[in-house]
Amino acid sequence: MLAAAALLGWTVLSRPAEPQRPIGLFTSLPILWGEADQLRELLKQDRAPHRVKAALAALGPVKPLDTLEGLGPDLKRLVIAQPRPLSPAENVALDAWVRGGGQLLLVADPLLTEHSAYALGDPRRPQDVVLLSPILSRWGLELTFDDRQPAGLRTVAELPVDLPGRWQTTSPDCRLAAEALLAECRVGQGRVLALADAEILAADDADGLREPALGRLLRTAFAPR
Repeated sequence: MLAAAALLGWTVLSRPAEPQRPIGLFTSLPILWGEADQLRELLKQDRAPHRVKAALAALGPVKPLDTLEGLGPDLKRLVIAQPRPLSPAENVALDAWVRGGGQLLLVADPLLTEHSAYALGDPRRPQDVVLLSPILSRWGLELTFDDRQPAGLRTVAELPVDLPGRWQTTSPDCRLAAEALLAECRVGQGRVLALADAEILAADDADGLREPALGRLLRTAFAPR
């Protein structure tokens, strides 16, 4: 289904997501709080919100999550974007939540290219390399990376990417699309839509490529069933 939709420019999947239901957000990216070299910059009242935060808030209240333990049935939609490594308990909780009917948009970048204000080793820095092998294996997915590919922004099936990964799958319940950048998996009663690059979530969108692509991705991930 997803592969065919990608070839059609995603027009089949342009139905609006259900409004006003909360969206969980679990991420190491500075979507909620931003980045700055100095504390006073973070506390500025006139700081513009991250464009991804605004996009999520347009679909429903955004619920920040510090942990994936305790995911409940009240939350039906979840965005996990370049997360820190998950604990064993979080892997179990996330798998159970999806199998119970949750809709997950997973953005997992094997080599994050967006600049960070924080140095390597700083715990505030976004996760440079995503490490999710246990839960991906559980769903029949593997994230691969070609270190010989050229760097630089480009588009694949209208998705902006820079040094992206690729999905491989052993599951009959998963379908790949957009040169294996996208994977859609049925997991129990739930669904996972996974993107192997995080360029779509970059704070800057001066060229206007990311905003429409993100909108399509969100509508696809959270389409009413």
